[in-house]
Amino acid sequence: MAFVLSLLMALVLVSYSPGGSLGCDLSQNHVLVGRENLRLLGQMRRLSPRFCLQDRKDFAFPQEMVEGGQLHEAQAISVLHEMLQQTFNLFHTERSSAAWDTTLLEQLRTGLHQQLDDLDACLGQVMGEEDSALGKTGPTLAVKRYFQGIHVYLKEKEYSDCAWEIVIMEIMRSLSSSTNLQERLR
Repeated sequence: MAFVLSLLMALVLVSYSPGGSLGCDLSQNHVLVGRENLRLLGQMRRLSPRFCLQDRKDFAFPQEMVEGGQLHEAQAISVLHEMLQQTFNLFHTERSSAAWDTTLLEQLRTGLHQQLDDLDACLGQVMGEEDSALGKTGPTLAVKRYFQGIHVYLKEKEYSDCAWEIVIMEIMRSLSSSTNLQERLR
C-alpha cells in the first residue's frame, strides 16, 4: 500500500510541472492542497485491497475526457470543479462521517473546499453567459454520471467498509488523473 501511495504522489508531483497554461492562475497553494488531499485519502484507507477484491468495480471514469487536450479552458475548469465538488459531496454525507476518523475527514473536506474556492475564482474569469450550460453537457455531464455510479455502488453495497475502500482507491485514481487538467490551468 505504501508503494502505491508513493507512486500516486510521484505522479502528482510530476504532473504539476510547468506546462501549457490555459490562463487561469491557480496558486501554488492549490497544488499543495491537492497533494495533501491525496495523502489524506491514502491515510483514510483501513483495509487491504486484497481483502476487498470481490467488491472491485469499474466505475468507467471518463479518462479520455478528463485527460484529453481537446477541452477549452472553461470546459477544463468546469470538469475539474465538478470532480472536486462531487468528491466533496461524497465525503460530506452522514454515511462517510461514520466511516472514518473525523479529524482526517474534516481535513479532507477543508482541503477540497479550498480547491473549490480557487476554481470558483477561475470559473468566474472564463465563464460567460454562453457557457452557463457547461455543467449540463459534454465532459462535465460525464463526470456527474461517473460520480452517480459511485453513489449507486455505495448504496447497493450498503456503505460497507470494503465498498468505501474501493471508492477511496477510485477517487485517488480519478483525482490523480485530473492533474493534467490542473497542470493546464497553471
